Amino acid sequence: MSRDVYEYAAIRVVPRVERGELINAGVLLYCQPRAYLCARVELDPHRLHALDPTADIDCVRQALGTYELACGEESGPLAGESLGGRFRWLTAPRSTIVQAGPVHVGLTTDPEAELTHLFGKLVRL
Repeated sequence: MSRDVYEYAAIRVVPRVERGELINAGVLLYCQPRAYLCARVELDPHRLHALDPTADIDCVRQALGTYELACGEESGPLAGESLGGRFRWLTAPRSTIVQAGPVHVGLTTDPEAELTHLFGKLVRL
């Protein structure tokens, strides 16, 4: 079975941008040859509150959820974008509490399995 190039980025929560401390709360994976774009998120509120006891958990969860929604968006601001365009928009640098990290690449035969592997490695302890 042939392996295809994929790109991924960790989705990070930086509760106090000026301090630069962060936790990984998700993974965004794009595989153009397989027309695959998916985000998986999971927020650990205890880890977030260790960095900022005043962080609004519900607000951060909502912001994380927009990554998942944007990947399969049927309507909304990214609906007309290609999967690659959505990935580029989602990984564009920004100074917000929820942001994507640097983009990395790899080879895979199964993007969904790769997402599961990266999620376990980068997000879950």
